Amino acid sequence: MRIAIISDIHSNLEALTKAFEIIDTKNVDEIVCLGDIVGYGANPNECVELIRKRVKYVVMGNHDYAVAVDPAELFYFSSYARESDLWTREVLTKENLDFLKSLPFTISLKNLLFVHSAPAQPREWEYIFTEAQAKVQFQYFKEKICFIGHSHFPGIFPENGFYNGKLDRNTRYIINVGSIGQPRDGDWRLCFGIFDMGTWTYEEIRSEYDVEKASVKIIQNGLPEFLARRILIGR
Repeated sequence: MRIAIISDIHSNLEALTKAFEIIDTKNVDEIVCLGDIVGYGANPNECVELIRKRVKYVVMGNHDYAVAVDPAELFYFSSYARESDLWTREVLTKENLDFLKSLPFTISLKNLLFVHSAPAQPREWEYIFTEAQAKVQFQYFKEKICFIGHSHFPGIFPENGFYNGKLDRNTRYIINVGSIGQPRDGDWRLCFGIFDMGTWTYEEIRSEYDVEKASVKIIQNGLPEFLARRILIGR
């Protein structure tokens, strides 16, 4: 079984469309979305509708939660995120808001855990950037691999602290699949992963897309110019 894992789309229709085009060439059996479908970008309705159409397994992201469930969460966001999420809340259709409200915080599937932020307290939106932060989290899940997003930084964290470029079936992992719509690791290209359960291998996918179009649409919709610039440089 081959699973494509996508995360942090952030209303970037151009990036999401390109990701699906790639997935369709990769002999994938299932797609899992780790949340943050909305926020920041110009096409929240179109992105939610594509996810509803294409993806069976979807978990809640912090932007999804702030937009559809509890706007009080916006207090903790940056001014740019707050402005874009308030706009998103206004333009989303009822059907798409209801879909976001319905999302679970975690999904366990075939000895794999899928969560937006971190397994210890999924509702608290903790970040995992370092090996030390990852090490704490292993006691909070039993599955072989926990796939996460949230930080927009792709990375692989083995429980034993050593990664040589290949997955070991005898080791547990936390894998951050990166961001489709707003990478922040200095590489503006969209990022996601494909996990093959048969060969026990993980492939990180990076791809160019029409980022200029996505950037212009942010400005055209009256959203902060900072967000339009950010996707161009991947920071």
